[in-house]
Amino acid sequence: MNFRQYVKNRETPLARFAYAVYRSLTRFEMPAPKSVWKPIYMVHKGVVSFFTLLVQRCYFLPLFKSCCQNSPARLHLYTGMPLIMGNLSIEMGDDCRVSGVTTFSGRASASQTPQLIVGNNCDIGWQNQISVGTRVVLGDNVRLAPRVMLAGYPGHPIDRKDRAAGLPETDDQVGDIILEDDVWLATGVTVLAGVTIGEGTIVGANSTVTGDLPPMCIAAGSPAKVVRRLDEA
Repeated sequence: MNFRQYVKNRETPLARFAYAVYRSLTRFEMPAPKSVWKPIYMVHKGVVSFFTLLVQRCYFLPLFKSCCQNSPARLHLYTGMPLIMGNLSIEMGDDCRVSGVTTFSGRASASQTPQLIVGNNCDIGWQNQISVGTRVVLGDNVRLAPRVMLAGYPGHPIDRKDRAAGLPETDDQVGDIILEDDVWLATGVTVLAGVTIGEGTIVGANSTVTGDLPPMCIAAGSPAKVVRRLDEA
């Protein structure tokens, strides 16, 4: 029996004493008058924010820009740098905001380099996953809420023997994904390969988009269907 088990079992006076001391130490709390700790917290928050911004602007942002085919202006990265996997060509528009907790991946078995093209003034939110089979295009002013997945390729073949053998997906499982200008995908939306979502359309939370959606509508469900039209005015 090791010492930790000996103390935890508390079978002897010494073990009970050691356990009581341990419990006292683990439950000890520093006095926390707000007049003292609130200023300390504000200083702490300011220092952390300053160094976070410094690392973001002077390290992660240049790293990410080096992975782009162009040089986007006024790009804002937050909470780190996106994970980039596979062979992928990235073009990023100006004035975009991208969460560092995001994954961009390109199809490994593609005959040509997959392309991710992002327009101007786009938001790519927290925990987004954009898997590019051939091409994924985001128009201007597109908004992707947290946990959106654009699945341009599935990663595995349909045939079970090929899947067990570790073979990649087949070309017929892969397709473009196009989000036209002003599209908004709410939290948890999944868009499958071969889908085009029309200009100004909004897709409700946790929906799965398996087919094209027209412009200027609200769609929801799994599979997503048009709920109502949006008045252009």
